[in-house]
Amino acid sequence: MGIFNRKSNESAVAVATLPVDPALAALTGDYTIDPAHSSIGFTVRHAMVTNVRGTFAEHEGTLRLDGADPAASSASIDVRIASIDTGIGDRDGHLRSGDFFDAERFPLMTFRSTEAEQLGGDLYRITGDLTIKDVTKPLSIDLEFNGSATDVYGNERVGFEGSAEILRSAWGLTWNAALETGGVMVSDKVKLTFDISAIKNAA
Repeated sequence: MGIFNRKSNESAVAVATLPVDPALAALTGDYTIDPAHSSIGFTVRHAMVTNVRGTFAEHEGTLRLDGADPAASSASIDVRIASIDTGIGDRDGHLRSGDFFDAERFPLMTFRSTEAEQLGGDLYRITGDLTIKDVTKPLSIDLEFNGSATDVYGNERVGFEGSAEILRSAWGLTWNAALETGGVMVSDKVKLTFDISAIKNAA
């Protein structure tokens, strides 16, 4: 079942005559991301040989899903940088410092979607503006729609999981240290991961 817009070479008139999937149309509405059942994380190569994984414990966001006009769907996410957690306190403190995120001056990392497309089946790509520190650049996130359900408390939920890769230097995160054996302490490439559960707002 699709959520976002499927790109097509058909004429606008032909597309307009396609029937709307009732199950898809029923998902139309505004949603609030449930932070207790969602996670936003990252993976980065350390010392050229291992991966360090971390999460941002505090985040909030909204989704606007439009089943009748999927291209009108959108997403907005705010992530609190100070909530970064890699499991090592000293490392987390360094990441919050001016060497990396400078969390005191730039407390939020934000994403604001600008468009979305269907890649096939339940696979999608959502594109938007990612802001880290004082740098805003476009980012595309590949997503899988995991479906919808009503939980035991009567909340209508939708779920997505996805990932994206960035070069941290493009957002001004350039700190590094050279290794005696060659290479650097922290890779430029970072993988971002998203596991999102969102609750439909009351009408």
